[in-house]
Amino acid sequence: MTVLSGLWSRATYAVARALLAADPSLLLVRYDLTGTGYIRRVRSADPDPVDEQRGGLLDSDMSRTLPGAFMPDLVQLARTRPHHHVVLMPPAVVEPEAVAAACAGCLVDGVPLSDLIRVDSYVTVVHGDYLLDGLNNGSDLATLGIQAGEDDHRSLADVVVRQIEYADTLVLWGSRTDGGPFDTAHLRALLRHLAPWAAQLHLADDLIDATDLAQRLLDTRRHRWDVPDTLARGLEGFTLGVHEPHPSSDVVTAVFRACRPFHPQRLHEMLWAVNAGVLRSRGHLWLASQPDVVISWDLAGGGLAMRTLTRWLADTPEEQWHQFSDHRRLAASVEWHPYYDDRHHYLVFIGIDLNTADLHRTLTHCLLTDAELADGEATWRGYTDPFAGCFALPTQPPTAPRPDFHETHPRQP
Repeated sequence: MTVLSGLWSRATYAVARALLAADPSLLLVRYDLTGTGYIRRVRSADPDPVDEQRGGLLDSDMSRTLPGAFMPDLVQLARTRPHHHVVLMPPAVVEPEAVAAACAGCLVDGVPLSDLIRVDSYVTVVHGDYLLDGLNNGSDLATLGIQAGEDDHRSLADVVVRQIEYADTLVLWGSRTDGGPFDTAHLRALLRHLAPWAAQLHLADDLIDATDLAQRLLDTRRHRWDVPDTLARGLEGFTLGVHEPHPSSDVVTAVFRACRPFHPQRLHEMLWAVNAGVLRSRGHLWLASQPDVVISWDLAGGGLAMRTLTRWLADTPEEQWHQFSDHRRLAASVEWHPYYDDRHHYLVFIGIDLNTADLHRTLTHCLLTDAELADGEATWRGYTDPFAGCFALPTQPPTAPRPDFHETHPRQP
């Protein structure tokens, strides 16, 4: 199965039709949200649907629960059409990670779904005309009238970055040659900075070589099930971003890494300055006043979310370390510090013409000074902390993160 996602459905469906044209045996399973539920269509190269069904509302937030409804359909296809390739096209606002979570947690008659279906790759189609607007748009989906349910409070930018960052392959649709920030070269550079781990393909116009496209998108075996979600990548030893302080097509990535903790008050005061002009920032950090908690950092569309991600190994009894992944334990052992243990910061900032030197100075100013370090942890825990009460310490490593601290920053011209 290839999962084909994209917020701009017309471009995504155009790619799906090209794949069908290249392989008559291929099946497309497409889901679209309606006002009262969803509609599922199964298509082949023939223009008439192989099958079409409607389903009612599953939950108040179908972006999370709808992927679970895909599973019975996929199981039926796997059993009736074994050894066939299927392209799954979720609704535009469903994130591919939700599909992956549904696949990972699905048992069929006590047998894991992975025994019936092999996920080949996750492909995201991005429309070049709207990418930059989408990344800058902090409006929630309900305001735009495209939410997946009454409890769906995600922003448009959240959906765009999560679809891009989870992809194994990115397809940029359309071509711009106006020389401005929407130029195709700029957009391709921006996608490379956002997801340096993903393969990238550019479709310049409506004339598509369907056979070549199918060879580049199907049976690639690009998906790695053991790679964590984006915010946990750096903690598990995977690349979170590539430091490129000199602009490539005006796009800059600044990677900030340090071990000494942030002072909570200074960091809070500098949140706006740190994110001014930033399109996307992500990663994890720790606060001197809350040294037990790994805190995630997640900015898109001008809105910053900080969450409890997990706990540090240093604050977990060693007999419980087996609950952490092999990647996490290996990464911690490689970078273990004699004083800070496995605590550290790993933050990535992506934007247009960012001043990386100023950004680094601002973040360094937020770290504890030598004198403050000398006061010790007991003093740190007593600091005035604007984040107090925001980050609950997880009871065990697998605890899922929850949104705790949000702040929206005005976008600079």
